Amino acid sequence: MKIVKTSLLALFLTTSMFAQENVTYQKPSKEILELAEFDRAPTIQMDTKKENMLLSYRNTYKTLEDLNLTEMKLGGLRIDPTVNISSTLTYINNLKVRIGKNPQEIQVKNLPSNPRIANISWSPDESKIAFTHTAPKGVELWVVDIKTATATKLSEANLNANLGNPMTWFKDGTSILVKTMVPNRPALIDPKNDLPKGPTVSTAMEGTVSQNRTYQDLLKNKADEDNFENLTTAELYQINLDGTKKLFKEAAMYAGESFSPDGNYLMLTTLEKPFSYIVPLSRFPMSTSIYDSKGTFIKTVNEVPLNEIMPKGFMAVREGKRSMNWRADEAATVFYVEALDQGDPANEVPFRDELFVWKAPFTNDAVSLVKIPQRYAGISWGDANTAILHDQWFDTRNIKAYLLNPSENNPKLNVIEDRNYQDTYSDPGDFETTKNSFGRYVLSIENNKLYLLGKGFTPEGQFPFIDEFDRTTLKTKRLYQSQYTDKVESIISILDAKKGTVLVSIQSSTEYPNYYFRNIKKKNDLKAITDFKNPFESIKDVYKEVIQYKREDGLELSGTLYLPANYDRKSKKEKLPLLIWAYPTEYKDKNSAGQVTTNQNEFTFPYYGSFVYWVTKGYAVLDDAAFPIVGEGTEEPNDTYVSQLVANGKAAIDAVDALGYIDRKRVGVGGHSYGAFMTANLLTHSDLFAVGIARSGAYNRTLTPFGFQYEQRNYWEVPEVYNTMSPFMNADKMKTPMLLVHGEADNNPGTFTLQTERYFQALKGLGAPVRMVILPKESHSYVAKENILHLLWEQDQFLEKYLKQTTDTKE
Repeated sequence: MKIVKTSLLALFLTTSMFAQENVTYQKPSKEILELAEFDRAPTIQMDTKKENMLLSYRNTYKTLEDLNLTEMKLGGLRIDPTVNISSTLTYINNLKVRIGKNPQEIQVKNLPSNPRIANISWSPDESKIAFTHTAPKGVELWVVDIKTATATKLSEANLNANLGNPMTWFKDGTSILVKTMVPNRPALIDPKNDLPKGPTVSTAMEGTVSQNRTYQDLLKNKADEDNFENLTTAELYQINLDGTKKLFKEAAMYAGESFSPDGNYLMLTTLEKPFSYIVPLSRFPMSTSIYDSKGTFIKTVNEVPLNEIMPKGFMAVREGKRSMNWRADEAATVFYVEALDQGDPANEVPFRDELFVWKAPFTNDAVSLVKIPQRYAGISWGDANTAILHDQWFDTRNIKAYLLNPSENNPKLNVIEDRNYQDTYSDPGDFETTKNSFGRYVLSIENNKLYLLGKGFTPEGQFPFIDEFDRTTLKTKRLYQSQYTDKVESIISILDAKKGTVLVSIQSSTEYPNYYFRNIKKKNDLKAITDFKNPFESIKDVYKEVIQYKREDGLELSGTLYLPANYDRKSKKEKLPLLIWAYPTEYKDKNSAGQVTTNQNEFTFPYYGSFVYWVTKGYAVLDDAAFPIVGEGTEEPNDTYVSQLVANGKAAIDAVDALGYIDRKRVGVGGHSYGAFMTANLLTHSDLFAVGIARSGAYNRTLTPFGFQYEQRNYWEVPEVYNTMSPFMNADKMKTPMLLVHGEADNNPGTFTLQTERYFQALKGLGAPVRMVILPKESHSYVAKENILHLLWEQDQFLEKYLKQTTDTKE
């Protein structure tokens, strides 16, 4: 590796010498602002019978005031301790309903003033909807009666939502189990004002290998531990729909509450001590116990120890019971999985996992149902004789699905799917589910038939489908396939298999997605349910096309090309600047890497993470450009990361240039997160681009030494891979104008804000043309309107200066 002569220590010590700008918030040009200031359509939820509908509305953006809350970062959580709910929530601010076949939207009455609604949950009989409202002093429980469209407040502002949704419906639908704050909770400790009693000490004297990814927001000291325990401890109360309540369970750190399908048992999971400073709460000790519906203790069914040490690899799992849940098809049966390879992918064994079932009242031992060849990846229960089991293995990208009879002893695993899960063209779809008599979702079975709903990507285009699967012959029969070539039809669910009624969503590049009832047994039988309008009328006439092209090694690539509405594609006299937005993906075979999984008929929805805005300002845009990184056989994708990255970039530019639309001397590239990492590498290792925009990236891979993305090897195994891939290690080679952007409070593993700050310092110290923008209060994704509009302004100014106005080439 080339040694940089400039002292990195000197770079870091001279930070204060770098020029800083006091920039006030700016708004982008009117063309971009018009797209950015749109009204968001409501989100819809329908009951099981698809008769009644709930429409929920939220603001397009948050505000800086929304982000400027008291926040505590503990154990992987971000909590607002003033109101005891996640500080990262995006709230709903209005609810409406549609009842039966009446198309009229009815405003829900009696909602709280200035509503901040979250955790919406339908009652078991779907006649009511519960939700939480975050009031100024805490979280309240509310219920909406669908028939009358009226909301009622059921509790004081004392719910504890610090560990997520604080409520669970009882089976009869007349009461709700809620987590509430403990009375007289100890005052939280302010670490800034709390004098430590001594140092924080961590030990690793046993010599045990323990390789963990770089997590954010971990506990750091005893004060954090105390605050975490205080904030997550709750009492369980049973609150009736008339507002009366009674204590159900005493205080504990409740991390999960789940009633059995018949409602007679309750599974409670609690966090236990000791806590950890190197892993988040998901790997803290936990205990799971079963109670009856009155709260009487039955049995402890699982005790999970502190899990700081994990075997290496993506298929590594902890030993002991995991994935514990209720069988959806039986009244009260627990199922869980245990590893047969000690959770270590390196161990060669004939079976990786074993699936157990455990029937109430849990007086007998759990029974082994089946041993699983690969790592357990989920199960869908149907009835006493039908279940679909999935397993997978990362190294080969293999996924299998098995049909089995859970009533048999040691049931046969009938393979019904065996493929590379990145091979989209071979995807058979997902099995349709329906609610059973317990109100739980199970496989939809009619006359020995199951149903598969598929996205339908093919080499010729996308044609979503419905297949009928015979569980006796294991063969499929196509019942319906969308024929649209100018629209996209997504199949949501089957409403009535006998009648052929299905729920679909249909959209085009200029038509906002709307919902319809379709009868697949009757030609052209399509009935609209919603009528959401296009909020982006100003770009409805832009040209949009998915283009396909090849990399120099023959690998098939694609991207969605946008051209300005008034651009003359016939004469091509004006050569446009080109913007490419991408995100690299690792593959283990070229066939999967070359598949097209985008559709030019998808609705064009500009958002802050896209370059599509700039098509209104005379740019060509290649969005979602394919940037596969392939490593076949024993070769790992990242062994040739840089060369493949550059080859992808060159192929994209060549493809659009060959169409005659662009000036290839004026090409910019951008990406977010791993796409930012890509951008920095492209500017460092090629001269293909005139400018780059890198947002919220990680640029020094030695700061993520135990893996990143799909890289399983650690730094000390392949230091040359980590160093070669790190733009920071090659900062002296970067001479192209680059805009670095990062959220001040990034919460994503690996992409600490420090990554951008240190990379900027290195680049500036080495004389590279770079600008850094740190967005106040933002996490890994940006949500505040002030920040997003300013981000668009920053990008616009940067592109106008360093790309669009550099030359004005015409034929």
